[in-house]
Order: sequence, then structure tokens, then C-alpha cells
Amino acid sequence: MSRTTFSSVASLSLAQSSCLSRLQPKNLHPLNMAHDHTHPEDAPNYNKAFALGVALNLGYIIVEVIAGVAIHSLALVADAGHNASDVLSLLLAWSASYLTQLAPTRRRTYGLRSSSILASLANAIILLVAIGAIGWEAIRRFAEPVSVPGNIVMLVAAIGVLVNGATALLFVKGRERDLNVRGAFLHMAADAGVSAGVIIAGFAINLTGAQWIDPMVSLLIVVVIAIGTWGLLRDSINLSLAAVPLGIDPVKVEQYLCALPGVTQVHDLHIWAMSTTETALTAHLVKPDAAIDDELLACICQELHRRFGIGHATIQLEKGKALCRQESHQTV
Repeated sequence: MSRTTFSSVASLSLAQSSCLSRLQPKNLHPLNMAHDHTHPEDAPNYNKAFALGVALNLGYIIVEVIAGVAIHSLALVADAGHNASDVLSLLLAWSASYLTQLAPTRRRTYGLRSSSILASLANAIILLVAIGAIGWEAIRRFAEPVSVPGNIVMLVAAIGVLVNGATALLFVKGRERDLNVRGAFLHMAADAGVSAGVIIAGFAINLTGAQWIDPMVSLLIVVVIAIGTWGLLRDSINLSLAAVPLGIDPVKVEQYLCALPGVTQVHDLHIWAMSTTETALTAHLVKPDAAIDDELLACICQELHRRFGIGHATIQLEKGKALCRQESHQTV
């Protein structure tokens, strides 16, 4: 089989028009520039946001623990435990954000980009362990209720609304494009809501004197965290297993490739996440003439980035005169 392999990666302006009309050469990167794709260092820098978020939450944790232990409030201690897991989550995400920017090596040809995926998965697991412990203690408190002064609970929780709300705002812009940032945003936004719930619990305790409200609020906190964690856990596992990232339709990608000029078949198509912000693709295109076509390859890379956000594409052209070992959909 006569086979020419080209690895072309492009990150071009989204404002450029479609390559399907075969752009003039002056509008394209030459082949030796086709590896000028999006790098991790080009992504928004959230170092200050992570640092400020960690500092704010550490301070709030200290306030919650002191107040919770002093007045025997499980709701406050539970929320402090959750905030502690959030600090750890922020630190993991921050570390992964740094690791993704390290240069590739001969052994680690993708660098440490996938560390951001592992950090997201670790964050989800930590949260599940934390809510398990909180739920267990809340159930025990139903049998052994403890008197809780509602005024102090409301005061501390009000601080939490401000701290967690402010931290969530630090990550609101990046939540759509980075799973790590999305995890940080969801944690903080959920915490703000939970703190608001604790304020309601403190008011209800003052109004009714019913001490069972405290463990009940703790269980509600567990439910809220579990719901928010499920999406993070699901997406992290999918990316860890090299699934197609959420938001990319592999059928539409294949349809686009099949519609390319001169292409009669597409096989061995793989789409996976290199990190929580970068997506890679490999594909075999059967093109009977299989002529060297730098312009077409540059167009493919540009369109894959523009349409699907795929910034690292490796395309192999084949004439189709001999059977390709990877032609079957069951073959990896």
C-alpha cells in the first residue's frame, strides 16, 4: 500500500472562512507551520484565582470549625469538612494547571497534560468520601440530638455565603471550557447555596426549637454535594478512559471528514482528551489519488479546530488499494 502520513495541527482564527471552498494559499499556514496549535500556556491563567480561593476558604474553615465545636453544631462542622475538601480540590486543580504547562519529553510525549483529568477524578472521589462521613454522622445525630444555638449558626453561614460566592465568581468565565475550572466553580457555587441552607436551618431552630433540623440540614447538604459531584465524576471517568469529550459529536466529525474533496472513506477515527482543555484526533482518510495536498491538510486542521475545538489532529491518507488493518470499527 502506498501511504503518506501527515501530522498537521493548526490553531487558526475562528473568523476565517471555511476551508471546504479551498482557501487561497495566502490564507493558510504552510505545512511546516501546521504544528502551531493551541498550547496550554495560551489558556487563561487562573493562578491568582486559585490562590485567592484557597486563602478565603482556609480562613472560613477555621471560623466554622471553632464555631461548630464550640456550639456543638454538626451542620457547621459538616460544612467545614466539605470546605476542607474544596481547598484540597482547589490545590489539586491548581497543581494540575501548572503540570499541564510543562514541556513534553521523550518518555512523556504529551507532557503531563492528562494530570488535569486525574485531578478532576481525584476531586470527585474526595467529595464522595467526605459526604459519606457527613451523612453517617447526621444519621447518628437523629438518635442523639445536640442543642444548637441558631444565631451563631446563621452568622457563620452568612460569612460562608460571601466567601463561597466570591470564590465561585473567580471561576465563572472558565467553567465551560475547562473541567478543572468547572469543578472549582461547581464546588464553590454549591457551597454558597449550602451555606444559605444553613442560615435557614438556624432560623428554623430559633423559631421552633427543634434540634433535629441540624442533622436534617446536614443530610440535605450531602444530597446537594452528591448531585453536583456526579457530573464531575462521570466526566472525569469518561476523559480518563479516553472517551470523546462532552460537546463533541463524533458522528458529525466523521460526516465532515467524509465530505472532504476526494475522500471516499474514513476509518480508524479516534477522538480523545489530552487534558481538560485540549482534544486530539487521529483518522485514516481513503483518497484514491492520495496526492500530497498540503492545502487540504491545512484546511482539515483549521476546520476541525473551528467547528469542533479539536486542536491536535493527525491525518493519514491512503489510496485504498490494499486492506488497512485498522479499517474495521472494532479494531483499535
